[in-house]
Amino acid sequence: MPTQSNPNSQPESENPQALNSDGLQFTNPEAEELAKIPPAPLANSSKPEENPWVEGLKTIGLSIILALGIRQFVAEARYIPSESMRPTLEVNDRLIIEKVSYYFYKPERGDIIVFRPTDRLRQANPSLKDAFIKRVIGLPGETVEVRDGQVLINDQPIEENYIFAPPDYPWGPEVVPEDSYLVLGDNRNNSYDSHFWGFVPRENIIGRAVVRFWPLNRMGGIGPEPGYQQPDPAKSTESPEASPSP
Repeated sequence: MPTQSNPNSQPESENPQALNSDGLQFTNPEAEELAKIPPAPLANSSKPEENPWVEGLKTIGLSIILALGIRQFVAEARYIPSESMRPTLEVNDRLIIEKVSYYFYKPERGDIIVFRPTDRLRQANPSLKDAFIKRVIGLPGETVEVRDGQVLINDQPIEENYIFAPPDYPWGPEVVPEDSYLVLGDNRNNSYDSHFWGFVPRENIIGRAVVRFWPLNRMGGIGPEPGYQQPDPAKSTESPEASPSP
C-alpha cells in the first residue's frame, strides 16, 4: 500500500547525498545504495488468505453451536403425533415451543406445555423417551376433581369451551403437590394424562406451546383459552343452575 511521505522532508533533488539516523550522517557509497532499497513489508501488514474449506467448516460449526444453543435454552419445533389434544391441536400440527418464560414465571392454568415423561411413566414404560404435550389444569396446592362430566378446582367447576367432549370418567379429589401440576388432554376421553399417571413435576417441563406454524391455514398463536377461568363463587352460590357447562 502506498504510504504518505514525510511532509517535512525536502524534495529528492534537494536532499543531501547522505542518510540521517539519530543525528548521524552516513556519506559512504554503501549507505547511499542502501537508501535505494525499499523497506520490507511489516510482518502483519497483510493477512494470509484462509482456505475456503476451513472457513466453510468454521461457519457450519458456529451455525450448529448456535442452533443447539437456541434449541436447548430458547425454543424448539415440535409436531403433534396423536389426537389427545383435539380439537385445539390436530395430528401433524407443527408448533414452536418456547422455553424462556418458565425461567422467570410459573406455569399458569390453561398453558399448553411440553414435558418429559415422569418417573411413574418411565417405570411403566422404561423405553419411553418422547415428550408429552397437555394442558395445565391444576396448580400446586389446589384440589382437583373430575365429576359428572366437569372438572372442579377447589370444588368449583371451570369453564372448558375447547374440549372435544366432556370427560366420561370420575377422578379425585386430589391435592396437587408443591412444584407439580395436573395436566389433561383437550380430548379428555382419548388422552393418556394425569388422570392415569399423576402429576408433572415442574422440573420435567420443557416449555409451552406458543405458535402453530403448520398447516398454514391454521397458523397462529396458542395461548390459554378465554373460557379457562374459574367462575365467580358469588355467582355460583346465587344460582346453581347458572354454573357453566363444559
